[in-house]
Amino acid sequence: MRAKKLPWKIVSLVLLSSIFLLSGCDTSKIAVLNPQGPVAQKQYDLIVYSFWLMMIILVVVLGLFIFMVYKYREKRLAADYMPPDQHGNKWLEIIWTAIPIVIIIAVAIPTVKANYQLEDIPKGYEDKKPIVINVTSADWKWIFSYPEQGIETVNYVNIPEDTPVKFQLTSAGTMASFWVPELGGQKYTMPNHSMELILLADKPGSYLGRNANFNGEGFAHMDFEVLSQTQKDFDQWVKDVKKSAPALTKADYNKILKPGVVGRMTYTGTHLPWVKTPHQHGMMEKKETNQEHDMKDMDMDMDMDMDGMDMSEHQH
Repeated sequence: MRAKKLPWKIVSLVLLSSIFLLSGCDTSKIAVLNPQGPVAQKQYDLIVYSFWLMMIILVVVLGLFIFMVYKYREKRLAADYMPPDQHGNKWLEIIWTAIPIVIIIAVAIPTVKANYQLEDIPKGYEDKKPIVINVTSADWKWIFSYPEQGIETVNYVNIPEDTPVKFQLTSAGTMASFWVPELGGQKYTMPNHSMELILLADKPGSYLGRNANFNGEGFAHMDFEVLSQTQKDFDQWVKDVKKSAPALTKADYNKILKPGVVGRMTYTGTHLPWVKTPHQHGMMEKKETNQEHDMKDMDMDMDMDMDGMDMSEHQH
């Protein structure tokens, strides 16, 4: 009797210990669960929705499992007992086929909807002019270029609060992943390609950015700071940089690109005029689609002209 009760005591002890251990988790220390802008908030809401949906599924599945284990546990039956002859149940098969489809749809619809929304300026900020910052990853540092302000920084980036930021991502070395967990999701930086990532911080603060894609020995040191400032402080920072920072030269830029870990740097001017504009990811497909559409229109016009000529010949 004691042997049967022992496993349940162990299970109860493990579950109780897990509750106490999990109660010590501080979600504010987990960057992904601490959204500091509308982009990150939308992704956080999607995570919470998916979590509770999975919890409902888990509770139902475990409940049915425990019920089946108890109901059909080993019993002492008569020697002449014969289990009933069971055949397929059409309705049960339809139900357990439909349930996974419904679950997939329930996850897919909000996920796809959110993905499309994240490619645009956050709702409520459409009338606010975004700031454009070009991001270039190199081994193993981050280079931030402000084309409108005419300045460039290394391993840190300042942005104005409550202003959409269009990060144009590319790479001057190996592929990396640009990620600021408290502000939004990640996107890859690739050589000769440009990816756009829209982020927004709704209040002043300092946020850690990092590389989420392993790219060599300096990967662990490839992080940067995103400093969100009031518009007044941001404008003052730009003025101070233009007054005190040295001008960026090609020699400086080529030195920065060499593999290695460096500290923070600030320059006036950017390297953008010296490099070839990378291919804007997604633009070529759109251009090709438009070209195909134009070719189809030309084919239709030619067919109509040929039909008109045939009709004229028949009339003659």
